[in-house]
Amino acid sequence: MNRKEFLQASAALIPMSMFGFTKAEARTQNTTAVPFAKSEQLPDGTLKFHSNGKFKIVQFTDVHWVPGNKESLAAKERMEEVLDAEKPDLVIFTGDVIYGKPALPALEEAFAPVVARKIPFSYTFGSHDDEQGMSRQQIYEYTKKWENNLSGTTEGLSGVSNFILTVRSSDGQRDAFVLYHFDSLSYSPIKGVGTYDWIKDNQITWYRQNAAAFKAKNNNEPVPALAFFHIPFPEYNQAAQSERALLVGIRKEPACAPAVNSGLYTAMLESGDIMGTFVGHDHVNDYLTTWNGILLGYGRYTGGKTVYCDIPGGNGARVIELTEGKRELETWIHLKGGRITERISYPKDFSKDPW
Repeated sequence: MNRKEFLQASAALIPMSMFGFTKAEARTQNTTAVPFAKSEQLPDGTLKFHSNGKFKIVQFTDVHWVPGNKESLAAKERMEEVLDAEKPDLVIFTGDVIYGKPALPALEEAFAPVVARKIPFSYTFGSHDDEQGMSRQQIYEYTKKWENNLSGTTEGLSGVSNFILTVRSSDGQRDAFVLYHFDSLSYSPIKGVGTYDWIKDNQITWYRQNAAAFKAKNNNEPVPALAFFHIPFPEYNQAAQSERALLVGIRKEPACAPAVNSGLYTAMLESGDIMGTFVGHDHVNDYLTTWNGILLGYGRYTGGKTVYCDIPGGNGARVIELTEGKRELETWIHLKGGRITERISYPKDFSKDPW
């Protein structure tokens, strides 16, 4: 049984209810024009670096919440522990937040830890979120009710969760950092061509245009950026298998990437703004590696035992701390009981001695 078959078989064991939506409705994906989902919802009107020049992100991934399944409580416990200990400025969920029907209680319960704490958050869609009786668009519309949800969508692009958040400078005068969110879609649209879909040309063009626009406003210098999405692109395997790439963390399975390389990594390399990408999807990976100057990273599986998750140390989260005005970051994995592992500084810890 392959990975997809395992997950589908697991889902078949979960009690189902369409919760008022037909299958046809659940597949409908209309979009609304919100190209820049900045944080107007926040009291001070913006995400910005603190006066000490720091900005902290917590990445939760693959929560795989199943309503009524006690195994999901492990995800709630870990999220609450991490949020209370790390006190992030922003939380980003990189897909597969829910994995059971009915979708509405699943959404309410899965997002409850961040909603209750009023911490700004955003999310990208995974390959299973829209299999629980609601389409991507319906989920997006429903979750807009939470004021601390900064997620957006961009009309005319493939998928729904394509949007940009910016982090302003500590004085609030400029965009000091860019956080791209991509919808990495779900399954391959072409029979016999791999298992998973790939980020499309229109999404890549959208990214290139925005990267160029930020650069033009910044004295022709790229604005430092990170990208968040669910399914890793093929370069994750290329880098992990290279003898010249340093790999930090756990890699218990190959990246379940698309069979088609649509060129997103190349666009990032040519644009020069992306410091790193952070994904989920592969539950027993949490590693970091670099490929031609871009950090390729996984989050840490956050969910409970509702799907395969035999990663040493159990569930947790990735923490990313940015520094204003510098193309560098600190990142670590936060596990149960406050245990911190795999703490690294990028690019310092990936640099080679000159001799």
